[in-house]
Amino acid sequence: MNKRIALLSIVLLSTFYFVNAQSGFGIKGGLSYNSNGDLKEFTSDITEVYKNEGKGKSGYNIGFYGKLNLGPIYIRPELVYTKTTSEYELNSTTVSDYKVSKLDMPVLVGIKLIGPVNVFVGPAFQYYLDNDLDGINISDVKNDFTVGVNIGASVELGRLGIDVRYERGLSENESTWLDLGNTFTLDSRPEQLIFSLSYRLSKKKS
Repeated sequence: MNKRIALLSIVLLSTFYFVNAQSGFGIKGGLSYNSNGDLKEFTSDITEVYKNEGKGKSGYNIGFYGKLNLGPIYIRPELVYTKTTSEYELNSTTVSDYKVSKLDMPVLVGIKLIGPVNVFVGPAFQYYLDNDLDGINISDVKNDFTVGVNIGASVELGRLGIDVRYERGLSENESTWLDLGNTFTLDSRPEQLIFSLSYRLSKKKS
């Protein structure tokens, strides 16, 4: 396992332990509407002959979270497995799905507004586990480890939580492959609208 992801996992698990002692933790999962960046084709004759923004498709996520309450403000680290799919048209004829599996590690800072309503924002550290384009011998993404951002709002109803958030990858990260002498590059940065349900496993601190 990559040393960076191992270290981050240890840090995050330690954070969960600390958070549980101070506030609480739980499980979460949900669905997303997601897409990646542009697909580009380059030839030796023309700098760029093809550009496809792709079509978003549904994905899913499942994982754990911790929450540290600090008065009206809270810190919420998460460790989430995410699967995304985008659709691209290759050579103006073939439609293929680009599938990405990754670990997301958001560290969110939230503020309580009115009653059960909260808003939050924070960085999301992303580690790519696998990427695949149907029928194409595609290389791994250039950088296994990237950074994105999450921003959203949530409602807490007892042990249950509902949140909607927007996630955008910030670090440039591409996959490449060759086909009939042409070079293709595909921007793997995710852009997601995520809907999630969470359930608090720990008892609420008084």
